[in-house]
Amino acid sequence: MNIAIVGATGLVGRTFLRIIEERRIAYDNLYLYASARSAGTTIAVNGVDHPVLETTAANIRDKAIDVALFSAGKHVSKTLAPVFVETGALVIDNSSAFRMEADVPLVVPEVNGVDINRHHGIIANPNCSTIQSVLPLSVVDFYYHATRVDYTTYQAVSGSGQKGLADLEQTAAGGAPVHYPHPIHNNAIPHIDDFQADGFTYEEEKMICETQKILHREELEVSATCVRVPVAHAHSVSMVVTTTERVNLDHLRSYLRDTDGIVVLDDPHNNNNIYPTPRQAAGTDSVYVGRLRRDRFDEHKIHLFCTADNIRKGAALNAIQILETWRKRGGKDE
Repeated sequence: MNIAIVGATGLVGRTFLRIIEERRIAYDNLYLYASARSAGTTIAVNGVDHPVLETTAANIRDKAIDVALFSAGKHVSKTLAPVFVETGALVIDNSSAFRMEADVPLVVPEVNGVDINRHHGIIANPNCSTIQSVLPLSVVDFYYHATRVDYTTYQAVSGSGQKGLADLEQTAAGGAPVHYPHPIHNNAIPHIDDFQADGFTYEEEKMICETQKILHREELEVSATCVRVPVAHAHSVSMVVTTTERVNLDHLRSYLRDTDGIVVLDDPHNNNNIYPTPRQAAGTDSVYVGRLRRDRFDEHKIHLFCTADNIRKGAALNAIQILETWRKRGGKDE
């Protein structure tokens, strides 16, 4: 199998490469693509130096690539993903370019891995906050039938890439922000992506529409408020879920523990203080879930809190899990 990484020099691209090494993803040839500025440099993967190629149609068409992992932004995906597809490659795209297209599966393997079989050359990786949220939400929905979910996110600056990390460092040192509209150090900014006419941001719109698509629940009521916080790595999400069936919290904890990709941390009593924090999640592959409780005023509502590394499970790892699942389900290289 020949694998291409598009955006190989970026935060997610380099994490693709690290996870390929960690999970011992087999390949015959590995092709690394980035902008003209990075072309000609090399990146070591599994002890071998690989040249970085400029991302051009010519550099794509002269190679027999089976799978291309994209994390180079929406414009690059829209422009060059079709070129890979024309050559017979499967594209797994981390941008928002194709997520809501009807014939493009939007996949979190633990939740809707079967949708991989419906692809027509492109599979979309969901938004980072959506990925970690739908894991526990899918469990609640399966056992208790969710009718509504309200998200509040606390998103790390690495969700903005190196620019976000630089702004956190710069404003912590007393400098002015460059990427964000306000200093992020010692602050929380309820503004991620552009605002729409109805007051919701596009980031919030992504969480709403992607949740419905992944769960195959177009009628599910979803709302979101997305907030940037001065944390380097790992997003957190507070969720309020309304269900048809009254939730048994002890049973739900058990169901969550039995779900691949989830770690339950939920023992806050008696000074145990066990609950998820982004510090625990950073650098790991799981979605950590805790603070489970029933709403005081509505017995059909529950509250929970989850956190996960936004660059790993929220981006690179999820895409590689899609690749692994595709191969297991009969990818053309098998």
